[in-house]
Amino acid sequence: MEGIEHKTISANGLNIHVAEKGQGPIVLLLHGFPELWYSWRHQIIYLADHGYRAVAPDLRGYGDTTGAQVDDYTKFTIYHLVGDLIGLLDAITSEGEKVFVVGHDWGAFVAWYLCMLRPDRVKALVNLSVPFIPWNPMGDMIQMLRAAYGEDHYMVRFQEPGDIEAELARMDAKTIVKKFLTFRECGPLYFPKGKGFQHSPDDAIVTLPPWLSEEDVEYFASKLEKAGITGGVNYYRVTRLNWELSAPWSGAKVTVPSKFITGDEDLVYHMPGMKDYIHNGGFQKDVPLLEEVVVMEGAAHFINQEKPDDINKHLIEFLKKF
Repeated sequence: MEGIEHKTISANGLNIHVAEKGQGPIVLLLHGFPELWYSWRHQIIYLADHGYRAVAPDLRGYGDTTGAQVDDYTKFTIYHLVGDLIGLLDAITSEGEKVFVVGHDWGAFVAWYLCMLRPDRVKALVNLSVPFIPWNPMGDMIQMLRAAYGEDHYMVRFQEPGDIEAELARMDAKTIVKKFLTFRECGPLYFPKGKGFQHSPDDAIVTLPPWLSEEDVEYFASKLEKAGITGGVNYYRVTRLNWELSAPWSGAKVTVPSKFITGDEDLVYHMPGMKDYIHNGGFQKDVPLLEEVVVMEGAAHFINQEKPDDINKHLIEFLKKF
């Protein structure tokens, strides 16, 4: 895309691919699954045009970022991921400089922990889709989802190394990208063993929504073919280990000025207990500097791509306060 520069930065044992544009305060943009820096294409240009330096890396295991041991999911803990970002920030910022952070999906999860563990590096945070998830003494998220939805829930299916890779191997990369990015049911995403996506037969022709072009799909698919899907799936596989390692942070709070945006059709928003947590005090207690929660009507999970103009306006409105 015009004016976006691409570079590789060595940090934390990785060669991190970064797309960036603009001059001014840094806005670090963190993507989710199964995505790339490209998910922020609209925000990069908009932020650069409004006086910011937008920096969007391919996270560990994704796209053109290399060096991760994708065959070992234990190398994908939240502490590895936050370490990657600290290394990246060390390379692109001056000493003592804080940055803005914007995350979506798994990128939001990583952003919450970045802010909790290293608030000295973050000026303010805007997260999309995934709220802060406090440590739960009752168990990890996969246990909760298995109890609520059974073995066919996609996050449960992603746990066994090699299992979902074999399932997806019979689909081409473009089909995988289309099926994930166009999912917009409020209920859970099921992936029954041997049956593919329950909401869409594997041989179905997926009609693309207006916000996603064939060119977009081609780009995502080309990078998926190159990197494979294991790196992205490892973020799910390490959930139990993350839970075990995070016990010392039970009760810890995120003390960075924050804003949260989700869509009323986002599957995360409809997970058990999520609305109650977001709206009835739990979220605010864990993130005491949470300034606003926005629930956008008619928007699903991939909100930064589906509603880029609205997200861009929310970002600028919030960032200008600091």
